This record gives sequence, C-alpha cells and structure tokens, in this order.
Amino acid sequence: MGAREFVVEADGGSRGNPGPAGYGSVVVDAATGETLVERAEYIGVATNNVAEYRGLLAGLRAARELDPDAVVRVRMDSKLVVEQMSGRWKIKHPDMKPLATEAARVFPPGQVTYEWIPRERNKHADRLANEAMDAGKRGERWEAGPLRPGAARADLRAARAVAGPAEPDLAASAEPEVAALDTAEDASTGAGVGPSGTGSAGASASSSDGASAAADAGSPAAAAPAGAGGPAVSAPVGTDVSVGVSAAVDAGGPAAAEAPAGRGGPAVSAPAGTTDASVGVAPPAGTGATTTPATAAATTRPAKASASTTPATGAPSATSSTPQPSVGWGSAPDLGAPATLVLLRHGETPLTPQKRFSGSGGSDPSLSAVGREQAERVAAALARRGTIQHIVASPLARTRQTADAVAARLGLQVTVEDGLRETDFGAWEGLTFGEVRERHPEDLTRWLADPEAEPTGGGESFAATATRIAATRDKLVAAYAGRTVLLVTHVTPIKTFVRLALGAPPESLFRMELSAASLSAVAYYADGNASVRLLNDTSHLRT
Repeated sequence: MGAREFVVEADGGSRGNPGPAGYGSVVVDAATGETLVERAEYIGVATNNVAEYRGLLAGLRAARELDPDAVVRVRMDSKLVVEQMSGRWKIKHPDMKPLATEAARVFPPGQVTYEWIPRERNKHADRLANEAMDAGKRGERWEAGPLRPGAARADLRAARAVAGPAEPDLAASAEPEVAALDTAEDASTGAGVGPSGTGSAGASASSSDGASAAADAGSPAAAAPAGAGGPAVSAPVGTDVSVGVSAAVDAGGPAAAEAPAGRGGPAVSAPAGTTDASVGVAPPAGTGATTTPATAAATTRPAKASASTTPATGAPSATSSTPQPSVGWGSAPDLGAPATLVLLRHGETPLTPQKRFSGSGGSDPSLSAVGREQAERVAAALARRGTIQHIVASPLARTRQTADAVAARLGLQVTVEDGLRETDFGAWEGLTFGEVRERHPEDLTRWLADPEAEPTGGGESFAATATRIAATRDKLVAAYAGRTVLLVTHVTPIKTFVRLALGAPPESLFRMELSAASLSAVAYYADGNASVRLLNDTSHLRT
C-alpha cells in the first residue's frame, strides 16, 4: 500500500499590508476529498506574504501530525510562495526567509510539491483566513467549527484537480504587463502603471495576498481579473479617462447622498448639488465627462476601518458578524464636512514623454516648457473653482514648481511634506523600462512580482511607499479636518491614496490612468469612511 496523499491548501492576508493579518489552512485527503483538518489564526500586524507563509507552515504541520510519511501537494494562490518554495525564486526578505526555512523542514525533501492555483479555487483557505482576521478584530481567537464533509468535497471539486493543471507560463503571463508598462506616460509608474501587487485575491489585499495578486499570478496586472467582467485594460497615453467628478472638489463638502452600489459593494457618493445619485457624481460644467457608480465608490479607510472586509475587494466579508460602519443612505447626519484631499500630479518634465523612471532618488528634474504651461492651466482652473484652502507639496522640484504656480494664483503659501515624495527607484532612475529589463532582468521580475521587492541598488519598495503614504494621509486628514487641501505630488503617491481609499489590491494601480497635471480627490469623513470623488481629471488642459 502506497503512502497517504494529502492536499494542503493555504492562504493568508493583511488588511493594510502591513496591517491586521491572519491565515487559513486546510488539509484534505486526496483520495476521498474529505477535509481532515482546518487551521486558522489571527497573527496581529504583518504583511500579506508573511501571513501566507504562516498559513503554509500551519498546513504542513497539521499534515505531518496526521501522517509524517504522507506525500503532500501544497496548493496556493500565492505565486510568490509557490515559486520561492519550489526553489525557482530566491528569498531575500528577512521576515519570510526563516518561515520558508522552517516550512522546508517539516517534511523530508521530496515529499512536498507546490502548485499555484487561481484564487477562486482556493476559497476554503481564503474563507478561514478572513474568519481569523474577523475574530481578531473582535478580540477573539478563531475556533474551528464542525467539519462539513459535503462542503469539503464541494470545495475540493471546485478547487481541486489534484493531478493539477500545468504550471502557468510565467513569461507568457508577464507579457501583457510589460506592454502596459511600455505604454506608460512615465516609466516610473506612468499612465496606467502603478505598483505591482501581490495577492491571490488581487493586493493589497486579498485575504491571501492582500498585496499579492499581481505577483502571485506571475505578472502584476494581466493575470488578475479586474472584476467579474474580466481584466481591465489601461487607456493609452494621452487618453483622458477622467471620471469627471470635479464637482466634489468644488463642493469641498460631504456628499449629499450616498447610494448603495449593490450587493456587497461599496456605496456611491454624490456630492452636494447632484440631483441623481443613481448616476454617480456630476462632472464640472462644460466638460461633458461622466462617471458611473463603479468609479466613485465610497469605502472604508484602512487605518480606521470598523467593517470587516475582504481586502481584495473592500467589500464586507461574507463570514463577518461584525457590525458594518455607517455608509450609504444610513450615514450619520452629523459627520460634518470631510477632510478633502485634492491630489494634483505635477506637470511634465523632460523625462515624462520619454517614459523614464523618475522618482525621488534621481536627478530631480524641473518642469519642461509643456509642464510649466500645464501648471498654469491647472492653477487657473483651481482659481475659478475657489475651494482650495491649503497647499501641501512634495519636496521635489517638479512638484514645488507646480505648487508655486497654483499658490501664486490662489494667494496661498506652500507647505512641504516629505511623505508626499515619489518612490525611489534606485539604479533604475532615468532609465526606460526596456533598459531596466535589459540590464537588471531578475531584479525587475522580482519587483513586478512582489510589492516588498526593492529596485536594483536599494530603492524603495512599493510596500514601503504604501506605508509612508498611509502615515502621511492620517497626518494630513487630522491636520485638515473639515477643510479642502491641495496635495501636489506624484504618480505613485496619488494612486496609492486612491487604492487605500478603495481598499483595493496593489495591482489595481496598474489599472489607473494618471496623466501629468491631472486632478484626483478623496474625501475622508469623521467616521473613518473615505469617498473617491475624482480620478485623473484633465479637462482643464483641454480648454
């Protein structure tokens, strides 16, 4: 009689990355499809990848307790963990290396194999991870309930193929993302390009990866669906995909009505003066721009979320029994005016049309003639609207120059905030994406696959950027409560503000167009909710 065969399915996630984290693991009898063991735990504040490794370790230990001689198939939707544990990718992160080493020692070499699966086929472990995080939020420990054999078989049939599909072709799956990067307005994170995510659920934050769907799929954006309708397509450079909701900027106040978006989805904000909440937020007069409810979602701020959410979607977890925060039509009437952050990307520099990495560690270029003209146009538009009360800018030259142009029109002073600086791209500064791919292919692959990976030469990871932006956001929201402040900053910070407000995974940043001198806006309410009111408005550049 041959050795027993187990299938270990594991997942982990972090609501914030780093943030409150947990894991889930399942041991299944490969022959019968029965669930033998369920493990889950809230582990405090950690990153998505650390939570995934903790889930793997718990699943392997549970399998060994059942039978130390068993053959084990590990199935995870984290491409990062699967590739690293299979020995194809190196492990450099100090938090993950000891966990990976420990996991490799649970069974003798050769008894464990690893297989990547899509997130929708890892629902059992994903559910357990969310249950653990929900329990941790309530100050409780997760406790296993009675095993449900029928449900276990259904989970396995939906996720199974114990023989397993063939390993995905990483090169093939990465190619669409390469195309997206090459069409970016700035190679730094240009139009339609943002930080890579991890996340089986799609980053920051699946419960599996939170930040790792892109990485786990082997290519940050292309392998992770944008929603039920399929993958998103980035607009080409120069295409204006503004949602045209600058009425929110003009109003500077709370929404007049917030209509629920539908089943399990976030609410849709309609700023003051909007007459039909069902069609979203009204655009500025004369732009002809429109928006749909999906593009103006009000969601919980990660830092103060009172709702248990599935990080990948920002929607309430199906397993949560925690009361949800007051949003939509049920919003409390006495929240007062929100802190409204109007996010202005600086004008073009000589590097922008060349699509070169341009972060905070490079030559610090000034605005080009085109960029100066763009700064004047946006300054005139903001002066007409007349709602900006304060101006805060990144310390880099291009943002200072853009901010100064606006300040001169509005008669305001500029405050410099170091937290608004662009990501440091290390040795890649000044290079095109193609040049980086030729010179540092392995580093680039890791960077695209893991938000905690740093560019060559010790640049800043996207995970570090997100942590910095979250801290800066909290600081500014507290300082400018009830007021409207213009933040003059860069591609990565603006996309990160929007991503965090939506509770979206890191790979969602690859699906946002963000043009030079564009305006976006997020409103933050006293109850911790956030409402994305504007994204990539460039109407002022066309007048």
